[in-house]
Amino acid sequence: MAPSTSLRTLYRLVDVVPNRDGMRAALDHEQLASLDAEFHDAHHERLPVPWLFLSAGIEKEKAAWCDEIARTTGCDVSERVRRTAALLMLAVDGEVYAIGYDQGYRLIPDRLKDRRFGLRYAARQVDPLQVRGLIAHTMGEARTDIALVPGGTSVTRFGVREHQQFVTSLRGVLQSNGLTRAQSGRGVTVSVEGGAGLRLPLGIEPADLVADIREIARVCRYDSPDPALEFVEHITPVKDTATLALLEQELEAALGDPADGRITLGVPGDHWTYYQAAGAVQLRIDGCGVTMGDAFELDHVLDRLRTRPAGGRLAALRRSTVTLYCHQRAAHEDRLVATPLLRWIEAGISLGERRFLLMDCEWYEIGARYLAAIKDTVTRLINRPPSVELPAWEPGEKEDLYNESIARMGDGYVCLDRKNVGNPLKAANEVEICDVLTPDNTLVLVKRAHRSGPLSHLFSQGLVAVQMLKESAEVRAQFARKVFEQSRGRRIMPLDFVPRRLVFGILLKDGTEELTPETLFPFSQVTLVETAKTLRSWGVEVEVVGIRAAPSQTPRAA
Repeated sequence: MAPSTSLRTLYRLVDVVPNRDGMRAALDHEQLASLDAEFHDAHHERLPVPWLFLSAGIEKEKAAWCDEIARTTGCDVSERVRRTAALLMLAVDGEVYAIGYDQGYRLIPDRLKDRRFGLRYAARQVDPLQVRGLIAHTMGEARTDIALVPGGTSVTRFGVREHQQFVTSLRGVLQSNGLTRAQSGRGVTVSVEGGAGLRLPLGIEPADLVADIREIARVCRYDSPDPALEFVEHITPVKDTATLALLEQELEAALGDPADGRITLGVPGDHWTYYQAAGAVQLRIDGCGVTMGDAFELDHVLDRLRTRPAGGRLAALRRSTVTLYCHQRAAHEDRLVATPLLRWIEAGISLGERRFLLMDCEWYEIGARYLAAIKDTVTRLINRPPSVELPAWEPGEKEDLYNESIARMGDGYVCLDRKNVGNPLKAANEVEICDVLTPDNTLVLVKRAHRSGPLSHLFSQGLVAVQMLKESAEVRAQFARKVFEQSRGRRIMPLDFVPRRLVFGILLKDGTEELTPETLFPFSQVTLVETAKTLRSWGVEVEVVGIRAAPSQTPRAA
């Protein structure tokens, strides 16, 4: 039976009139003419929306390697090469989308692509526990980090620095959705990769394809990102026109100054595969001066722009282009992609105390959402349903007695308060792993705090405890022995034990204030978020439980 879907990459196009004439006018007709592309009109009524389809053959009489092998070996060979390219454009509900077949992606002008379209969908539909790949760009460092986990893992294991890294691609397993592929059978696993384009199985039949596009558009328009993936959208472009005007003035001046590190080169987020495959780079500055090679230098770009009159340098940069070719001869049929040079430029500019970064033609304010993100994370940590119900804290009760009361809550709890293990880094020191171990091997650490200092110590203790268990066989063995001893032989820990959950139990100001995102000390909010982020990157979930103060003045029975 013929398959109902096909793995394709869908692009959303911007600034294109959603009809056949508008779609046709948006294409690069010089490129199409060089490929002798053909537009097709047959069965135009088959699709229920306006559409445009064209195809082309990319032919070479002789493969690029033929001349090279003749020079190397003396073998005179002449092998032909033929590739195909096809492009389908559809206007669905006032938006224009494009799908390339074989080399057809090369026919989509880069300037038309919504470069966050695929990422928006992925942030809303990928299972955060089944992330298979992530590409992140470090702001201000012109560095791209690529991480792949074919079997899938929690997004927290990728260790993305939320306010310093800009995610450009996300790959993973889709959660339940209304796409054709998911409806084709029970238990079907659907993978997706979202960046500028959205790569996933799309329906082949006309009604299925249009329905899939509509479902994708609905998700992007109305659904919120998964809470574990919403950091993907924390960094948003500057929209204030007055600020943008000041930034462009500063960039214009920086382009005329000697190089001082504020301007660097970076690979556009959706071009890293092209960049890796490129055998030649063509640089055209302000319409002239072609430079060839397998890379281009920033100094050459800046030197050329400095020769332009003041006030015209940024405009000249905008008119400049970079073209990547798969072979050194740089023939038209070898072209991988052509983009504005501005997409390759990163610039760090300050306006007073505010810092901004130009990246991929967009300005971003560094740290603009930091405080809001801190509060959002603290709210999630404190307000999530706890896995451990901690008892009320009796007035005047010391911490060691309270920990013993936790251990009496049921079978399997073990009090380990002050039952330390040796510190492998310094023989004279000891490390407290936790105050209480629960029946499901959750570490519970407890603290009564009137100020932020004790909580900073608590969070640091959690980090050190987990790190020691992760990295030291000696610590794991000692911890297993302590649990066995304190449980009187009822609990036998795996010798390779590393926790999967850690609970911070906090009595705030002797219980006179309920623990909430608003009452937690501001400095403690920052340290808590950083602690939770690090622990999650190690595969350890973090919970924060507020401890109630008992109303009775009667001391707890021993």
